[in-house]
Amino acid sequence: MILGLFTFLDREESDLRSVLLNKDFPNFSLSRLDNGEIITKDDLIELPSLLNVWATWCVACLVEHPFLMELRNESRIKIYGLNYKDDRNKALKLLHKIGDPYEFSIFDKEGKLAIDLGVYGAPETFLIDNEGIIRVRHVGVLTQEVWEQKFKSALSELKEDEN
Repeated sequence: MILGLFTFLDREESDLRSVLLNKDFPNFSLSRLDNGEIITKDDLIELPSLLNVWATWCVACLVEHPFLMELRNESRIKIYGLNYKDDRNKALKLLHKIGDPYEFSIFDKEGKLAIDLGVYGAPETFLIDNEGIIRVRHVGVLTQEVWEQKFKSALSELKEDEN
């Protein structure tokens, strides 16, 4: 099982390209993890933001969690969570225990939004621009190196396009 986890984490992103890159983020209507308020695509679109797919059962999500906390504290980008095929109470307890890097998490118990995004599993991270277009998709643990190589450069390009 551990070998399978590392094999999954080591896959080339080119093997897992998203048909949604440079396309609109899918429409959805799901509840927030914390308070049950209904969230739609429009709640994510105001500034470029990250959507991070995570779950309590996901070991790799725990590995990337400290970096997400650091990113939240040191970056201006908003990070939203997509709690994927999980138990609401377990997810809330985990975030309370280890910290919550998200503006809020969307509760996707059935995995419907994840299916629309083409998610293979957790963790996955998407960069969404302020028009709701998916600009970057990363499958696996988000690290400082991945952030620098993929996301930071894409954010810089978005800022240049705005000017």
